[in-house]
Order: sequence, then structure tokens, then C-alpha cells
Amino acid sequence: MAIEMDLDLVEISPNAIPPVCKIVDYNKFVYEQKKKLKEIKSNAKQTVIKEIRFGPNTSDHDFQFKLKHAVAFLEAGEKVRAYVHFKGRAIVYKEQGEILLLKFAQALEDVGKVELLPKLEGKRMFLTVAPKSLKK
Repeated sequence: MAIEMDLDLVEISPNAIPPVCKIVDYNKFVYEQKKKLKEIKSNAKQTVIKEIRFGPNTSDHDFQFKLKHAVAFLEAGEKVRAYVHFKGRAIVYKEQGEILLLKFAQALEDVGKVELLPKLEGKRMFLTVAPKSLKK
């Protein structure tokens, strides 16, 4: 039948019993499959992580300014990674950096939830905050 219609016999689902086949133009079939796959990829949401950098002795005004940006990022549905960068001998103030990050997490409690508590990696101490889910 496919030869008479000048089309191709395409096996749609080989695992079914009996296997399902369709008489279609193969090139058009492949094109539509690629188009569907591309549409699925474009609809997939990518997670965006915004970074906010602090020093171990960040002033209160700078802290509030960066906090305001973090709130905006979380409300937009993006994750926030705050980190304290220790330069040179500032690594002695690890406790101060941890206190700063915990204060930051506490200030963001109403718009986000902490994914990763402060953790020191090299010269940086990280804290990751994700937006609170809107579905309740």
C-alpha cells in the first residue's frame, strides 16, 4: 500500500504487540519529531543562580542594598547564592562571615528557603537560597 501511494512505511512503536506502523512521508515525519523535541526543550525552565558577594566586614548599608537585590531575584523565581570572599588575612574572620550569611538567610526567610547552610570552600563561604514555591 505504501509503495502504491509513493510513501514510506514507518514503524511507530516497535515494542507494542502487534507493532504499530504508519504510512507517511518519512522526511516529513522526522521533521515533525525534531520540531516537537525542540518545542519541549524551549518550554523547559532553566534554573538561574544569581550571586551576591560580601566581604567579612560588610557595612550595614551595603548589606541592606544587597538584600534588596536578593529579594528581587527570589521574587523573580531565581536562586540566590550569597558568598563571603575572604582576602588575604581576612580568613581569620570566618565567624564574622558565617554570622553575616546567617543574618542574610534570616532576612530572606519570608521570600526564600535556605537550600545550603554556610559552608567554607577555599577562600569563600557559600549560602544558597531558593525561592519559596508559589504552589500551596
